[in-house]
Amino acid sequence: MNSTGQPSSFEALFLPLIFSFGILYFFMIRPQSKKMRQQENFVTNLKRGDAVVTQSGILGTIDGLNDNFVTLEIADGVKIKMLKRQIQGSQAALTASVTTAAQNKK
Repeated sequence: MNSTGQPSSFEALFLPLIFSFGILYFFMIRPQSKKMRQQENFVTNLKRGDAVVTQSGILGTIDGLNDNFVTLEIADGVKIKMLKRQIQGSQAALTASVTTAAQNKK
């Protein structure tokens, strides 16, 4: 503020922008980066035999994996090779979320 009690042009212009960025960071950027770290950790810790869901909704069991690719068995004797980063989550987590959603609907 200046000597007349009026906010200076710096305060009037930049304080609302700084405040808005702070809100944006805590409600959008920070949760998204946390989710990305959790996904990276999940994909890094995948192992043979894990039941997973792909981003396209395919359910399968990991039959083989290397640094970049995963081989999924999606049915008896049916295997597909795909990018490791396309694995979205575990089948157990999907089943739990579907069950919770169904119970909340009742």
